[in-house]
Amino acid sequence: MNWQRTVNEALVRFTGFQLRRAGASDSAGVVTPAVAAEGLVRPPADPEADRLLRAPVFILSPVRSGSTLLRAMLGAHSLLHAPHELHVRRLTVGFGTSLSKKAMAALGHNQADLEHLLWDRVLHRELVRSGKSFIVEKTPANAFAFQRIATCWPDARFVFLLRHPASIAASWHEASPEKRTPEEAALDALRYMKAVQRARRALAGLTVRYEDLTADPEAQTRRICDFLAVGWEPGMLAYGAPEVVSKGLGDWKDKIRSGTVQPGRDLPDPDTIPEVLRPICRIWGYLP
Repeated sequence: MNWQRTVNEALVRFTGFQLRRAGASDSAGVVTPAVAAEGLVRPPADPEADRLLRAPVFILSPVRSGSTLLRAMLGAHSLLHAPHELHVRRLTVGFGTSLSKKAMAALGHNQADLEHLLWDRVLHRELVRSGKSFIVEKTPANAFAFQRIATCWPDARFVFLLRHPASIAASWHEASPEKRTPEEAALDALRYMKAVQRARRALAGLTVRYEDLTADPEAQTRRICDFLAVGWEPGMLAYGAPEVVSKGLGDWKDKIRSGTVQPGRDLPDPDTIPEVLRPICRIWGYLP
């Protein structure tokens, strides 16, 4: 339920602890630690020593907004590695004993510092194995942690991918109609939209619209390449089938499997837009 998620996220933010259902544990019977509280989050003390990854790229977008298409197109570039959704912000670190916590504190590390080292190492390893120069990460839930991501990697670059809010909501419902009604899909997707909008207000970056990307993919990928200071490559337009096409790790529908950009759905009739989505439609320029 949304209220449970909200309460738990607030609890983690202010205390570092989270509520878990009785009996919930990992396969070894050890309770998973919560992600570090926001109060512990700080920039790297020594960026040259603390970060292996340089200038990572994060696509911040709501669910069902075309981020898998964009990552496939960027991943076809010779310098950009765009893997499936990695969800690194949920990777946590636990001390296990008070002595390990004391030992890490003596080195200047708190829990958030250690999580940042872990996140950086995971992404850097993935990049090195690809043989490319820059990594692109597109997990939609990253929008809820944009401040922490920007703190972890001060040189990170951000691409904001928008889509008509009513189209997002419709696609989110269609993705799992047994899980959420159209009304519930609109409310749930709106959480992501608001998070992306908060990130757009706080961070410098490039905004791309899904409708423009599908209508004129060359022009939009050229804009992105200019922003990332890499040369445009025609292979981005015929990206081929992504290596990982799996629900929960990105889009898994037939369109993305086609390997080429497909036309987007028609924009919804303004009169059919749910009332709850009309304010964000105006903010994003889809309604006057």
